[in-house]
Amino acid sequence: MSGKRLLDASRTALFRISTLAMTYRLYGNAVHLARAVEEMRAVCAFDTWHPSHFLDVAEMSLAVAIGYDWLWEYMDDPTRAEIAAALRKYALAEDDPVGTAAFVQRCIERLPTPMAELAPNGNYPEGPGYWNYGMEFNVVAIALLEHAFGHAYGLVDLPGFQASGAYMDLVTGPSGATFNYADGSSGRSATFAIWWYAARFGRPDLLAYRELDLYRSYTALTRNGSGTNRLFPLALFWAREPQGEGRNLLRPAAPLVWNSQGNMPIVIQRSSWNDETAMFVGLKGGSPSGNHGHMDGGSFILDAHKIRWAVDLGSESYSPIEANPLIGNALWTMSQDSKRWWIYRLNTWSHNVPMIDGCQQWVKGSGAVTQVTSGLWGSRAVLDLSSLYTNATSVVRTGTMAADGRSYLLRDVISGVRQGGVVRWAMITKATPEIDGPRVTLRQDGKELRLEQCGEQIGVWQAQPAAGPNSWDSANSGCTQLTFTVVAPASRTVEVAVRFVASTMHIILIR
Repeated sequence: MSGKRLLDASRTALFRISTLAMTYRLYGNAVHLARAVEEMRAVCAFDTWHPSHFLDVAEMSLAVAIGYDWLWEYMDDPTRAEIAAALRKYALAEDDPVGTAAFVQRCIERLPTPMAELAPNGNYPEGPGYWNYGMEFNVVAIALLEHAFGHAYGLVDLPGFQASGAYMDLVTGPSGATFNYADGSSGRSATFAIWWYAARFGRPDLLAYRELDLYRSYTALTRNGSGTNRLFPLALFWAREPQGEGRNLLRPAAPLVWNSQGNMPIVIQRSSWNDETAMFVGLKGGSPSGNHGHMDGGSFILDAHKIRWAVDLGSESYSPIEANPLIGNALWTMSQDSKRWWIYRLNTWSHNVPMIDGCQQWVKGSGAVTQVTSGLWGSRAVLDLSSLYTNATSVVRTGTMAADGRSYLLRDVISGVRQGGVVRWAMITKATPEIDGPRVTLRQDGKELRLEQCGEQIGVWQAQPAAGPNSWDSANSGCTQLTFTVVAPASRTVEVAVRFVASTMHIILIR
């Protein structure tokens, strides 16, 4: 056990058994066979696979099932019986056809419940990190059904499922970082699920933007347990070299502007798929009360010149928080007064959102995407964040991207604030800021991004380390939070705006 989970051991078993079994089937080295069997026997001798945390037993059972199936003909009868006995509760068809039929039917009946979250356009409400996790197992389930029974029982036709194959490309910016809302990092790794999507639906374009390069990078490295992809061997079932090299010959068949809709809506605006210096912005609606939710309704990230300028800090590590007696299980409690919101990376203070009088966002509220438009002039997204705030009657955030992808205007109009109320604008960055009155110049890797306040009210820029106040908060080294505040006038309406201009040369800013 590691903390409250057996999950690390389950994932290690899944990586070792699937890799060893696939390697043996490819090359026939008896050493690989012996070690795969040894790993299976070791975990089958455990006292428990810890079903109280369902992911532990799920990954462990898949690990052993893969080894049992792929290596069955190479094991003797006592070894088969030993492994089958450990798996029996998960219904092996050879030993329990009636129980297996009932189990499979239950899976087919219940899989549509979580898959409904993908509707209508393939968005994953828990963010790209959990897309990689959840969808890999979703794909395994469907691939097993189609292989064993020749039928997907309508699962591939559920709203949003096929469209979700493009999700990872849509939320990945030219910097290579993802829009990591909810609990996740901004990194992206190779996944067999996209190769399955490409083969299953005839979509080689899904490999063009990132996946083919990620696959090649991963397979070019020799790994010794660190940074491993436990299900990567499955990619070999569906991996095919796409016809035509280069992103210009094989480009993503995805829109520049994407409105995900669904229960946790996001909007993606980008100026180009082929220009690596293109501008890319992600805006998020939705509710903090969602699974793995943060107080990030209205938050944004921004790329330009292959650099992530506006960042999301991502998740806080679960195990140290769960072990802390002051928070513990409250990490998974989504009430307004939960100690979950004491954690800096999860609360309103750390996100690129409006904040009024230092109050947290309202957990039961939800930001809505009310308008997404595009044309030769560029693109615009409007988010109504009003229900996320109890101290304003209306909070509307509008993001407008110029067609050339060199500037972006983010405007907030907040009404019904108390006279004298303090509204804070915030953005976290890894760049080095230089403040000059209403302007800020960010510098990173030899590139520049200019920010200028251009709303009706102008505040004083401040730059401070993006660090939480408590011992359990990560240090977030190298991250700076840019803020300014304005005071609500007698009209009780605040209007602030920031224009972002990307350039590697000196430019003239025009409001």
